[in-house]
Amino acid sequence: MSFLQLTGVTKFYGDTCAVADMNLSVEKGEFVSLLGPSGCGKTTTLQMVAGFEPVTRGRIELDGRDITHAKANTRGLGIVFQTYALFPHMTVTANVAFGLEMRRMPRAERLERVREALALVHLEAHAGKYPRELSGGQRQRVALARALVIEPPVLLLDEPLSNLDAQLREEMQFELRRIQRQVGTTTVMVTHDQGEAMSISDRVVVMEQGRATQVDRPQRVYEHPRTRFISTFVGKANLLEGRVNGEGAVQVGSLRVVVDETGFRPGAAVLLSVRPEKLQFVAPGSGRLDGEIAERFFLGSQWLYRVDTAVGALAVLCPNDGRVALEAGQRTGIDWPVHGSRLLPGDVAGTAAEAAP
Repeated sequence: MSFLQLTGVTKFYGDTCAVADMNLSVEKGEFVSLLGPSGCGKTTTLQMVAGFEPVTRGRIELDGRDITHAKANTRGLGIVFQTYALFPHMTVTANVAFGLEMRRMPRAERLERVREALALVHLEAHAGKYPRELSGGQRQRVALARALVIEPPVLLLDEPLSNLDAQLREEMQFELRRIQRQVGTTTVMVTHDQGEAMSISDRVVVMEQGRATQVDRPQRVYEHPRTRFISTFVGKANLLEGRVNGEGAVQVGSLRVVVDETGFRPGAAVLLSVRPEKLQFVAPGSGRLDGEIAERFFLGSQWLYRVDTAVGALAVLCPNDGRVALEAGQRTGIDWPVHGSRLLPGDVAGTAAEAAP
């Protein structure tokens, strides 16, 4: 049996359904991210697990124990909020020790646990400082130490890195994963940042309109998205309308594209999805189709091109590897490997809306 189990968990606010029939199994020691845009239900799901929001329908179990209606302070979970919620009048040591004091832990044991927690997050030298004297990344690590020091069965993270600047956020992603692996705490994180979720999670739960639309390993979510929404929310994708022709290929306008496996009946309307980095420039006339460079954008390590073709505008992402960049107005061929394309349902259904009651 899974360590944390959500079965048919549903949340209504009046007539509005915020979370619908959420089923999720999290194994002990696993790092799972709830990923989706604002309003998709990911934070509400986390709050129901934490006990801050009552469950309208369904069941939540932790290590075989039903905690669906248990009070938040009896669940023993570690929580890191988006704002960190540190006590400004307390030192780093006092902030981290707070949960242990509430549990009436003897002082000597409490101080030892705090010392170990601060060493884990590399803040031993800042033990006597106040939150206002710390950087954003340091405050985030204090909040993490405070959550971990109580040795919770599950660590809940609510957008823990969203208040950090881009460079620090990237650094803290890997620091967070290092700490989680070292401690081995089962972790559920809420984020709207697909790069953050993909880089540090064991599995990702993509949510849309209150429903989990795909639960999978990060690479599977990226390489094998199940819906149109996932293909564009998790990374970028070129989506071309076509029809399966029954010969292991898809007809996109005048372009016939062979695919590994259609999974759709002959004649079905589909979307051919190709990630921009799967496309490559070749000599005109030697690829699948030709086009003209409409725009280009320099991204530092990469060039992003918009290319006008007979099947529509395509985004092409190329590494900045020293080759001469193509110019606007230049003609070029475009090609991609057979395994570089995926097929999705051709209508806008096939998303969370399709499963709505």
